[in-house]
Amino acid sequence: MRTQVAIIGAGPSGLLLAQLLHKAGIDNVILERQSGDYVLGRIRAGILEQGTVDLLHEAGVGRHVAADGIVHHRIELAFAGVRHPIDVHGLTGGKVVTAYGQTEMTRDLMTARAAEGRLTVYQAGNVSLHDFDGNQPRVRYDKDGQSHEIVCDFIAGCDGFHGVSRASVPQGAVTEYEKIYPFGWLGVLADTPPVSPHAVVYGNSERGFSLCSMRSLARSRYYVQVPLDDKVENWSDQRFWDELRRRLDAELAQRIVTGPSIEKSIAPLRSFVAEPMRFGRLFLAGDAAHIVPPTGAKGLNLAASDVKYLSTSLIEHYQDHSDAGLDTYSQRTLRRVWKAARFSWWLTSLMHRFPDTAGFGQRVQEAELDYLVHSNALSTSLAENYVGLPFELH
Repeated sequence: MRTQVAIIGAGPSGLLLAQLLHKAGIDNVILERQSGDYVLGRIRAGILEQGTVDLLHEAGVGRHVAADGIVHHRIELAFAGVRHPIDVHGLTGGKVVTAYGQTEMTRDLMTARAAEGRLTVYQAGNVSLHDFDGNQPRVRYDKDGQSHEIVCDFIAGCDGFHGVSRASVPQGAVTEYEKIYPFGWLGVLADTPPVSPHAVVYGNSERGFSLCSMRSLARSRYYVQVPLDDKVENWSDQRFWDELRRRLDAELAQRIVTGPSIEKSIAPLRSFVAEPMRFGRLFLAGDAAHIVPPTGAKGLNLAASDVKYLSTSLIEHYQDHSDAGLDTYSQRTLRRVWKAARFSWWLTSLMHRFPDTAGFGQRVQEAELDYLVHSNALSTSLAENYVGLPFELH
């Protein structure tokens, strides 16, 4: 088989890249080691930056997010028993974030790709990448007991942290930076109306971090900070709701509508960046190159921004016969990656209880939060990062 771009991974970044390339007339094939149902079943992020929503419209799949996404004009920071709104809309000249689940975004992209008759190979086994340091890369995989090979111009590695793409890079060619946080997030998804339908609420308390978010007006997503060695089995639904209430102010705690969890899990927090993001004709995007703690809602959005840089560079290659964008893809993309990594680290450090936070550390956090909510400059910095920094395409 021959194609122009072989895309490894059918998650949101791979599907979005494929859609943007298809709109520009660039042929592509997606390989995914899991089934389509498995990909859709992954519960992930739900807050989209302004730039990500704009990119969905650019790809021709923005109808549902426009109709069903819930626009947030502000976020709220809760600490010392009081909630403080941050007007991200006003502080950024009209930008917003939108609550729209990753599952819905993935489904929109899958549906569009299927309607256009584009090839996605699900349950592709033993995927291996070859000759991406030359002019004619190849991708091999097994399907239904047979071996297959794709010859292509470029390979886009959109297959996540544990995927084959980064693992295929020669040893010593990539530098990895990592920070492991000493806690995790216990998350609960419930078919209950969100406690705050128009804002995400971040909570800092002496009991630890909490987050009140949503997937829709009828589905809520809540988190509490827990030790890394904690187990989901230790948390009944009742214990979770009780603990969440203890970490919020009295008025908000009273408003929470509880219900049975439909998903419950503990996610460890880490920061990870791999440099560079280009190796010959192999380009990494999304979790294949970086992981950020979910505190700043940057994971999915950062993957989308990678796709913006990569799609623009590939379109420039085929339409303008220029490799300027491809040659600077890694440098330009990593500038944005590190800014998002910094923001996610900062917000995580500000809102969570660390082993040494008790006493003095807790008071320092509260002092910084107090300064933040009363400083137009710092509130503006928070808002600018939260809605998403502009793309630096040149």
